Amino acid sequence: HLSAMAPAAKSKAEKAAKAVKKGQFKRTRKPRYSVVFHAPKTLKQAREPKYARVSAASVQKMDAYAVLKYPLTTESAMKKIEDNNTLVFIVDLKSSKQQIKDAVSTLYDIQTKKINTLIRPDGVKKAYVRLTADYDALDVANKIGVI
Repeated sequence: HLSAMAPAAKSKAEKAAKAVKKGQFKRTRKPRYSVVFHAPKTLKQAREPKYARVSAASVQKMDAYAVLKYPLTTESAMKKIEDNNTLVFIVDLKSSKQQIKDAVSTLYDIQTKKINTLIRPDGVKKAYVRLTADYDALDVANKIGVI
């Protein structure tokens, strides 16, 4: 069957046949240095949705008025106002310290130094809002109408 071919093509074909029979490439195993198999890190594509899964963006339920319910006017709260430059508020149970801080700053235009919260035994959250040195808790309390 090879006799009908041109001599150059014939030698090429013979070489190819010989290579196929003999096996030209020696397979080498890649050494593994670990006994456990870790799946290789593959490319992680960013999501490109074809359409939005929600029709409208969710409206924020906790605005400043929902976070702060009312200021506390007990004797101990008054003492905190006078001695520690701290206002005491009853706040929403689900509100965070950051939300309380933002609500106080938007409603009363004051900067807070720190906020401590606790949940009272009756299930309501109380926030101690410590004001910075450049704000006076007594003045703010007067403005709010606590005193």
